[in-house]
Amino acid sequence: MPAIIAVHVAAATLSVILGTAVMLAEKGSTRHKWLGRLWALTMCAAALSSFDIRELHPGPFSWVHGLSLLTFVSVGRAVWAIRHGDVRGHSLAMRGSFFGLVMAGLAAVATPHRLINLIVTRWIA
Repeated sequence: MPAIIAVHVAAATLSVILGTAVMLAEKGSTRHKWLGRLWALTMCAAALSSFDIRELHPGPFSWVHGLSLLTFVSVGRAVWAIRHGDVRGHSLAMRGSFFGLVMAGLAAVATPHRLINLIVTRWIA
């Protein structure tokens, strides 16, 4: 597995784990805040690493990279919202980011010929 894909998969997997922990933590607690910061960092690492992955569309960027830009916007919006006291906006942006993460992961696993699809289908079989 190429190193950049390993970094991307590791960051995305950690994002799912941390995102779940953040949602289960008491809102506003120190634990929620620190897990949320780590989650935002792993989300940004997953998004940033995606720009060097071009297996779906060799060459420049594909529409999938637009999702990475959306991740930066959504996570940034969530951080901005909570720093300005907009708890509802923060919650909506974070939940949307997490839902997008899970959907992207499921889509990657379900897409034939993608590396993660091949790994998962061989592991299950």
